[in-house]
Amino acid sequence: LIGFAIKLPAVPFHTWLPDAHVEAATPVSIVLAAILLKIGAYGLIRIAYPIFTHEAIGFANLVGGLGLFSIIYAAYNALSQQDLKKMIAYSSVSHMGFVLLGLASMTAEGLSGAVYQMVSHGFISAALFLIVGVIYEQTHDRNIGNFHGLVNRMPQYTVIVTIVFFASLGLPGLSGFIAEIFVLLGAFKSEAIPNWFPIVSTLGLVIGAAYYLWTLQKMFFGKFYIAENIEQSHIRDVNNIDKMNFIILLIFIVILGVMPNALTVIFNPYLETFFLK
Repeated sequence: LIGFAIKLPAVPFHTWLPDAHVEAATPVSIVLAAILLKIGAYGLIRIAYPIFTHEAIGFANLVGGLGLFSIIYAAYNALSQQDLKKMIAYSSVSHMGFVLLGLASMTAEGLSGAVYQMVSHGFISAALFLIVGVIYEQTHDRNIGNFHGLVNRMPQYTVIVTIVFFASLGLPGLSGFIAEIFVLLGAFKSEAIPNWFPIVSTLGLVIGAAYYLWTLQKMFFGKFYIAENIEQSHIRDVNNIDKMNFIILLIFIVILGVMPNALTVIFNPYLETFFLK
């Protein structure tokens, strides 16, 4: 559990992740967030829980508590960040907390939500770090306070950022909503963890909406302004290659948001043979 929690990562084993993302190049951050973090959850689902099913029931409160703490603590950390990339890194820790909460519920809905969150967050986090890569490649700056009114110079980029931010904060119709609602339904139904776990975890969704909407308002709307150390001529809208990458990711985000059966039909047969009796 501890080994996979470090890989996930779960609070308090998360401290390596924000620093790793800040130091990594954009493609490395995308692979790390979209694929490698999910190995921790995959290990729990395929190794730890099937082998130690009865022990997992006894550890349900611990796993659920780690998930709950990760959701709230990481969301508060994201709210306090000025570095856009570090904010998104902490949001990844917060969203991975829902995977632990779904696992701890020991219900069909909770486990489905945990797996759905792994896939959904893979597409969303890839788009989020690509967003950071676009602005950093042009300006070599990621400080949220150094940008204002970017919609005036980068309208297409602003539309993409808005959709991806809304997907990450759980807007209905996008994949993030389906994953989190499954987890919460499973947690409310669970007899393994107390009902106040999912109730308190919804605070993480509220904080998530706060830091995403604050970032949108601060960076993209209002009068155009950038810090003096940034050359205005470097600010340009998203290019065709990045636009194609964003479109591919957004297609999957929308499909998974409106057609959850397209994914659940793949993994539900396995979950039925898992530990759900």
